[in-house]
Amino acid sequence: MPSGVPRRIVYAGTPQIAVGPLLALHAAGFEVVAVLTGVDKRRGRGGEAAPSPVKVAARELGLSVIHDVAGLVDHAGPDTLGVVVAYGSLIPTDVLSVLPMVNAHYSLLPRWRGAAPVERAILAGDTSTGVCIMRVVEELDAGEVFARHEVAIGGNESADDVRSRLDLVAQTLLIDTLRAGAWVGVPQTGETLYARKITAVDRAMTCGDAEVEGRRIRIGGAFVTIAGQRLRIVRGFPAQGVATPRTLSVRDGRVELGCASGVIVCERVQPEGKAPMDALDWWRGKRGPDTLVVDDV
Repeated sequence: MPSGVPRRIVYAGTPQIAVGPLLALHAAGFEVVAVLTGVDKRRGRGGEAAPSPVKVAARELGLSVIHDVAGLVDHAGPDTLGVVVAYGSLIPTDVLSVLPMVNAHYSLLPRWRGAAPVERAILAGDTSTGVCIMRVVEELDAGEVFARHEVAIGGNESADDVRSRLDLVAQTLLIDTLRAGAWVGVPQTGETLYARKITAVDRAMTCGDAEVEGRRIRIGGAFVTIAGQRLRIVRGFPAQGVATPRTLSVRDGRVELGCASGVIVCERVQPEGKAPMDALDWWRGKRGPDTLVVDDV
């Protein structure tokens, strides 16, 4: 690590969540000499490749952008530190051997190392999460921790809500850690859990316990399938009640999804190929029976 406060920063990040820390470093007066980010990709429904959110932000700041991780070595020096926030790939050992790096990771390590720590915390029913500033090492998210800040997870908060709060925490914690320049880390202790990427399997609602199904909705993209067509449950919440499991119906002026335990009150849905809409508006506009049966997963 640098001896004291680093003068020059090499930044590595790709998605929108990594933009805030980059802007904070620049605003705090650190010299960001290069920004490593993912290559341009097709984003959204357009056919043309588009730059990552971090690349867009770096260009607006007039910073040098690179896509080859090996290029980090060109910027190594005794007063230089690498900062990683959601870059998306592991940093090779040969780079780490010449350029020390820290990572702002959105979990309370060693719980939820990996790609989707916020979503996994919500799915597991965790009541808190946080941000750790840690040393980047060859093993995934296994380095010693220089600073950490715990944050409560609200019972109805979405993954986006939690991430937004963690983003603000990460910016402050990162700047404070770099300015302190006291690189004394604490080894990670406790049970190690890995936050694998979220897939359609995680988002498919099984209509089991309503509390668990409510968590799927909170991570975003939860869906049921009706006659082979997906219906996304954009917003909804678990509630007490009794309804036939795996059915959608209207009761007391609200659309309910029956679960083995409790019900899910659907507030906003998105039929396949259409825009999100109010669940009752969707129900009134549909054709068919008064009760819809959800396909088996």
